[in-house]
Amino acid sequence: MTTRFAAILAAALMLMSAGTLKAQTPQAPVPVDVVSNETLIIDAEKKIVFTGEVDATRGTTNLKTDLLTVTYAEVKQADGSMKLDATDLDAKGNVTIKTPRETITGDWAKFNPQTNKLVVGGAVKLLQGASVLSGKELNADLNTNKIQMTGGRVKGSFLPD
Repeated sequence: MTTRFAAILAAALMLMSAGTLKAQTPQAPVPVDVVSNETLIIDAEKKIVFTGEVDATRGTTNLKTDLLTVTYAEVKQADGSMKLDATDLDAKGNVTIKTPRETITGDWAKFNPQTNKLVVGGAVKLLQGASVLSGKELNADLNTNKIQMTGGRVKGSFLPD
């Protein structure tokens, strides 16, 4: 994978490395390691598609899925140079997002780095320590640290820290 595409994924995963699902402050770049069975770059559509046992790690955040599509845009900088920014991450199939404090699993996930919002759907579980929350869809606003589980009956099991 070329450096420019690694930078797109790094920016997106930086925002997903929520620790406790909180927004991140700017930090020095941390490398992203991505392993997949196949990587397809579709520059005309501004997409990178990782397929087959996708395993992306940045710092202490790990994303595993069957298929990960990263959409990006070219953004002009103040100095006139162009940089690539991730605009959407779309994960499908056996999604697992792990941070030091929680694990989120589901059938699919979408993340928008511009709005800092994460949606995980399907059979969703949020594990934090011994506490478990499950439902059909998890919506997380990483700017406000607000998490909402919806869809039918939401089940929770909570133990104090």
